[in-house]
Amino acid sequence: MAQAKLSIDLDALRGNWRALNDMTGCETAAVVKADGYGLGAARVAKALSREGARRFFVAIAEEGASLREALGPGPEICVFSGHMSGDTDMINDLSLTPMINSIDQMLRHVEALPGAPFGIQLDSGMNRLGMEPGEWSALRDIALAQNPVLIMSHLACADEPDHEMNPQQLRAFREMTDGIDAPRSLAQTGGILLGPDYHFDVTRPGIGVYGGLPFVDAQPVVTLEIPVIQIRDLEPGETVGYGNSFTATRPIRLATIAGGYADGIHRIMGPRASLFSGETRCPIAGRISMDLIGVDVTDAPEVPDTLELLGQHQSVDTLADWAGTIGYEILTSLGARYNRVYRGG
Repeated sequence: MAQAKLSIDLDALRGNWRALNDMTGCETAAVVKADGYGLGAARVAKALSREGARRFFVAIAEEGASLREALGPGPEICVFSGHMSGDTDMINDLSLTPMINSIDQMLRHVEALPGAPFGIQLDSGMNRLGMEPGEWSALRDIALAQNPVLIMSHLACADEPDHEMNPQQLRAFREMTDGIDAPRSLAQTGGILLGPDYHFDVTRPGIGVYGGLPFVDAQPVVTLEIPVIQIRDLEPGETVGYGNSFTATRPIRLATIAGGYADGIHRIMGPRASLFSGETRCPIAGRISMDLIGVDVTDAPEVPDTLELLGQHQSVDTLADWAGTIGYEILTSLGARYNRVYRGG
């Protein structure tokens, strides 16, 4: 069987959420957008619901619809993109809570679904989503009269604790919301780690729940084991893969494994990346191609059947460093060909 196995440890995921929850004295929600950061929103959200999460965040209404089908009635499902044109039936029929981002969205919501729950998203300086201070000032009294269930903003630099943007956004958020009775939310994973001043009434951890930085104490959630298709011995001077980019300088044993950039293993990481056979590090030899990768297993104590790319030895952030990106992108790029196996939960 040449299909790689992606194991998802739901007990570790629940443990990460619980550890982040224990750092605060408020409600802890969970962000499960992008299909639970690539790990399966339905399974992830069900596990977190059993752990105590009662509020979930998704990016768009369609994600909210799928999540409602998985969770059933009860948990609150908040939609970051707000109330877009065409979303009304889904919001109404599936009890979704849009995070309103503009005056136009506010008018659409109160006209189409008077009395239906909604939240407000404010821009405290990130310039991505949410109402800017002037827009919020003009709409504030009208919006508050409709009893929003949450008022939120998003930190741009929370993964850099000493960045001047963090206190700047905190001040801006307070200026826009102090004195309001509605619950407030500012902190994602990084914001939780910044301390109580950033916690307010609801926190929204995402990447830390899935085992990524900046939550350095997170338990690993994902293990990726890739089968070896073929083993061959190379003599010095022989080359491997497209472009002859690897040349053997000694006699080596080469494993060809069933994975590639079509599976979210970024081509750019090839020259720096390794896999593990047991406790032995085995470097990639040559370019990562669409479906296949050459790996130097010469130093492995025995010929391996599989090699580990993600797990106890290296995290999504290790791979991200090799690829010049972030752990979020590694997780959400994990391909559809993997055999996903869930443990615990």
